[in-house]
Amino acid sequence: MKNVFVTGATSGFGLAIAQTLSKYPFNLILTGRNAEKLHQVCEEIRQTTTAEVFPLPFDVQDFKACKEAIDSIPAHIADIDILINNAGLAVELNPVHQGAIEDWERMINTNIKGLLYVTRLISPSMVQRKTGHIINIGSTASFEVYGGGNVYCATKHAVLALTKAMRTDFLPYNIRVTQVSPGAAETNFSLVRFHGDKAKADKVYEGYDPLTAQDIADIVEFVITRPAHVCLNEITVTPTAQFNGTVIKH
Repeated sequence: MKNVFVTGATSGFGLAIAQTLSKYPFNLILTGRNAEKLHQVCEEIRQTTTAEVFPLPFDVQDFKACKEAIDSIPAHIADIDILINNAGLAVELNPVHQGAIEDWERMINTNIKGLLYVTRLISPSMVQRKTGHIINIGSTASFEVYGGGNVYCATKHAVLALTKAMRTDFLPYNIRVTQVSPGAAETNFSLVRFHGDKAKADKVYEGYDPLTAQDIADIVEFVITRPAHVCLNEITVTPTAQFNGTVIKH
């Protein structure tokens, strides 16, 4: 039975991925900053499936917290087979000269450092066993930059660079590495970006059909169920109405 580790599993893509993978004979280790919400998610999965679910509340921005949490995983599920680095966020759309340092640090610490921290702690076991699959959730912002997206786009460019580097570093150890890069998706992404301003967030998705969290979960499901000799290196997915970060047919 495979052990699957999903970061940022209390909402958005992470929640949909956890719910989708719970139908498989996997042990799920789910993480999130909000302990109450995380335990609620785990309990809902337990009530509707036979999956073993282990909640791991911590903030990926904090290396010490990452290490303590991962070290606490019970021995029988401690060897992670599939790591899904999903935790990430965007904050505001300010030009560089008006950017808030705390927003920059939050994005850099979550989107880049958090991904690195978790991967550094989990991947040695994969290397030792010469097996594993790491899936990094990127963005169309991994490939382009749009107005006001400066630091967020930079962090997602970094995710793409790290994904390619991991693919190279882990090649001798039979570890697959995949990046899934969504375009406009109606989750809590814009609500977080605009500090809870729902009216502002809703406008982002007006006039077209955006992706859903389930769309991304379905893709992740497809990726991890390919035969062992198949690695889907990078998947970019947008709504039909979207060309890039700034061109959307409304």
